[in-house]
Amino acid sequence: MNPNYKKLFEPFTFRSGVTLKNRVLMAPMTNFSSNEDGSVSDAELAYYQERAGGVSAVVTACVYVTKDGKGFPGEFGADDDSLIPSLTRLASAIKEKGAKAILQIFHGGRMSPPDQLPDGQTISASAVAAERPDAQVPREMTEDDITRVITAFGDATRRAIEAGFDGVEIHGANTYLIQQFFSPHSNRRTDKWGGTLEKRLNFPTAVVEEVFKNVKAHTTEPFIVGYRFSPEEGENPGITFEDTLALVDKLATYPLDYLHVSVQNFWGGSIRDKDDTTSRVVRIQEHIGDQIPVIGVGSLHTPDDVVKAMQTGVPLIALGRELIIEPKWVEKVQEGKEDTIATTLSKQDQEKLVVPTPLWQAIINTPGWFPVKD
Repeated sequence: MNPNYKKLFEPFTFRSGVTLKNRVLMAPMTNFSSNEDGSVSDAELAYYQERAGGVSAVVTACVYVTKDGKGFPGEFGADDDSLIPSLTRLASAIKEKGAKAILQIFHGGRMSPPDQLPDGQTISASAVAAERPDAQVPREMTEDDITRVITAFGDATRRAIEAGFDGVEIHGANTYLIQQFFSPHSNRRTDKWGGTLEKRLNFPTAVVEEVFKNVKAHTTEPFIVGYRFSPEEGENPGITFEDTLALVDKLATYPLDYLHVSVQNFWGGSIRDKDDTTSRVVRIQEHIGDQIPVIGVGSLHTPDDVVKAMQTGVPLIALGRELIIEPKWVEKVQEGKEDTIATTLSKQDQEKLVVPTPLWQAIINTPGWFPVKD
């Protein structure tokens, strides 16, 4: 191995007691490939197994915690005990290759496609549509709705434990329900769940508390709990970076194992202030990294890119598209074969890369999403 890359292969122990074998994780990526009943398909199991041998942990695609929170066609679920065998198959497939298995738990809120929902009606903090074409106005959640969904995050955590996962990641990013409660754009409530910044924190923290309650109740083994968030929103009103600093300060009061910053580019600056070009990930690390580990992500293609990112102090790096293009990215770095890491894919590569057909169709039919060559 190139000695410049030794840092990537140092173990890392979370406060929960779980130790990662290295500093590189697989980022959560939607693959649109589950069965109609919400169970994991054989194609998904093969896809994850192909990528679980080198990374220290796999964060799965998000799973819906209630059927009215399903966010994508072909998304698998954790909303019912009948799906525990499916979840067990996935956890086992990942773990037998040597990676820790982390289940990302999620509710789509107003971003859910109506045609994926039982009654065709989205729900959210307030009856405010997203700023996108043809967005449905969601139904404002009642107190009972809020309690039901918070409880569902806890129940999904219990199912993850029973299925043998090593942890869960709370998906509070990418404009989905947890972020919708935190955002002044989607949350116009005047009760305990909205209004002031402090009240907009109540739903995210209630979810965190419910998850930890279930961890305490259902396992004595070390169990990872992480939280993913987006640093800013472009809408006005929308989440500012100052809002996010308040969020991470609050999150740091809980025994979370990590904060996962969801951005397209690790080095990207503000999406609200084009003059502010400082990396959002680096600013989060500087603000809170001494209290809680930060996972960085976003357009880090080569081992040199990852080393440079880690030199900012960020201790853990998640790779997404890089592991679709090159499933053996970590193994090749470890074996000193980094010069053979693929950086583009061909339209003929599906079978070689072990990518399920729905995900493959999305890759080759979405211009600019992946570097695709004919």
